[in-house]
Amino acid sequence: MSRYSLGLDYGTNSCRSLLVDLDTGEEVGSSVFPYPSGELGILLDPADPNVARQNPQDYLDGLVAVVGGALDEARRARPGFDAAEVVGIGIDTTGSTPMPVDAEGTPLALKPEFAGRLDAAVWLWKDHTAHAEAAAITEAAERMRPAYLARCGGVYSSEWWWSKIWRCLKSDPEVFHAAASWVEHCDWIPAVLTGTARPAEIRRSVCAAGHKAMYAREWGGLPDEEFLAALDPALAKLRGRLYDEAWSSETRAGGLTEEWAARLGLRPGTPVAVGAFDAHMGAVGAGVRPGTLAKILGTSTCDITVLPSAVPLGDVPGLCGVVEGSVLPGHFGIEAGQSAVGDIFLWFVNHLVPDSYGSGAAEKFAAMEERLAAMKPGESGLLALDWNNGNRTVLVDPRLTGLVLGQTLHTEAHEIYRALIEATAFGALVIVERMEEHGIPVERVVNTGGLATKNAALMQIYADILDRPLHVAASEQTCALGAALFGAACGGGVSLEELQARCCRLRDGEYRPIPENAGVYREIYSLYRTLHDAFGTSGWQGGLGHVMKRLIEIRERQRGGA
Repeated sequence: MSRYSLGLDYGTNSCRSLLVDLDTGEEVGSSVFPYPSGELGILLDPADPNVARQNPQDYLDGLVAVVGGALDEARRARPGFDAAEVVGIGIDTTGSTPMPVDAEGTPLALKPEFAGRLDAAVWLWKDHTAHAEAAAITEAAERMRPAYLARCGGVYSSEWWWSKIWRCLKSDPEVFHAAASWVEHCDWIPAVLTGTARPAEIRRSVCAAGHKAMYAREWGGLPDEEFLAALDPALAKLRGRLYDEAWSSETRAGGLTEEWAARLGLRPGTPVAVGAFDAHMGAVGAGVRPGTLAKILGTSTCDITVLPSAVPLGDVPGLCGVVEGSVLPGHFGIEAGQSAVGDIFLWFVNHLVPDSYGSGAAEKFAAMEERLAAMKPGESGLLALDWNNGNRTVLVDPRLTGLVLGQTLHTEAHEIYRALIEATAFGALVIVERMEEHGIPVERVVNTGGLATKNAALMQIYADILDRPLHVAASEQTCALGAALFGAACGGGVSLEELQARCCRLRDGEYRPIPENAGVYREIYSLYRTLHDAFGTSGWQGGLGHVMKRLIEIRERQRGGA
C-alpha cells in the first residue's frame, strides 16, 4: 500500500489542497477554490479601507471542493488510487485571523441574527482597523509587562489577536458579548473536521498563540487578567473562556468524524494535525532547519528559521516572535518579514512605468528585467528605502514610507526598478544581521513564492547582497506541503525530520554570490544603513551629506569613469 497525506492551505483569496505520496515525495493531486464572497474573497467596507473580513462559509465550501478535486486528480494520475491510503490531514491558514464563535463553536457570522455584520465575520490577518488598540496594548505592556513585548519583537501589531478582539468590543459590543469565545482560523478548521469545535475542546496552535496572542508557558499561557483588565475589564472576563494551553503541529487534534469523512470521501478517524500559520508550515515544506532561512517571497515576505530549543536564546528585538515549537518540534521558531516586496514592484509598474516599456504589466516587467540584468551594481547611482507599506522588521513601524535617492534627468524606469529590488534585498539583509547578532545562524536561504521562480535577475541581486547561496524550493506549494507533512507526523510512526528528508526538495541549480558584486553592494549597504537608521530610528545621530556624493562616486566607477 502507498501512503498519502493531505495538506490544506487557506490563503487570503483562495484555499488549495495538496496530496503527497509520503514514500516518494511526489505531489499527486491538487485543487484550488477561490473564495466567492466579497472582493477576491475579502469583505470590505467602503467607509474604512482598513477593514478586511471573510465569510467562514467560504472555508467550509472550499474544504469540500479542494479535497474532492485533489482526490479526483490523484485517481486520474494513478489508476487504483484509494482514498483510504490517506493517513493524515494538516491545515495551515493566514493569521492572525480570528473569529467570534458561540458555545458550540459555530462562527457568529453563520448565525441568522448576525448575517451581514462585518464584526461578526472572520477578522482577516490584513485587517488594520485595530491600529489604535495595538498602540494601546504596546503602551500598557511597556508599562506593566515588558516581557510580553520582548517575546514578539517589542511592538504589538494591529494584525494580531488581542488588537482585533478589543476593536470588536469597541466597534460592536453586541457581537463581542454574544461570542462565547474567539478562535483562530487555523484552529477552527481542525476542530470542525474532528468534531471538537466547542471552544474548551479545541487544541489551539502554539504557532498562533505564541506569535500573535502573547502566549508563553512561563507566564501561565495568555496575558494575565490584571493586564487585560487594564485594557478593558471585558477582556479580562473573556480570558477564562479562551484557553490555557497550546500545542505544536505534530500533535493530533483528533480524528476525522464520520460526517466529514463521508463528505470528503476519506476514511473516518484519519488523524488531523493541530493547525498553524501558512508561512511557518511553508518553511517546513521548504526544508527549514538550523542555519537555513526559509524566505517566502511574494507581495510581502515572511522569513522563518529555527534553532534547537537546547541552545540558549533570548528575546530578539524587532523580530515578529520567538516561539518554541511554532515551526519544528524541539526548536524555537523565529519569524521576521517585510511589509511589501512584490507589492512595491506592482505599484511601480502600474503607476509609474511608461508605455515605452510595453503595453501591460507583464510586458513592462519583462522589458525592465532584461535591461536591468545587464547593469552593474551601483551603475544607476540610485538608492531606495523599501518602506512603501511601512516596516515590519526590524523597526516595526507602519508609519514609515518609501524613498528613492539619486535620481537625475537621465534616470530611466528600469534603473529605479533595480534600485527597488536592491532596497528589498538590503531590508532582508538587515533582518539576517539582526538574527546573527543574537546567535541565530543564517548560512543559506531557501526561497519560495512566485518571485523566486520567475525572476532570475532578482534572485541574483539577492544572492549578491545577502552574500549567501540562494536556493529555490521545488514545490510550488510549500505551505500545503508542510501541512501535509504534519498531517502524516501527527499519526505517529514517522518523524517530521524523516518526512522532510523524503519530500522537501530543491530546484536544480542555485544562485551564488558574485564576489565583485558582493563587494560593491557592501559599500552601498553601508549607505542604506545610514538612511535606514536616520529615517527609521529616533535616537540616530550623524550626517547625511556624504550619501549622494558617495553614490555618485560608485556610479562613476561602475560605469568606467573616473
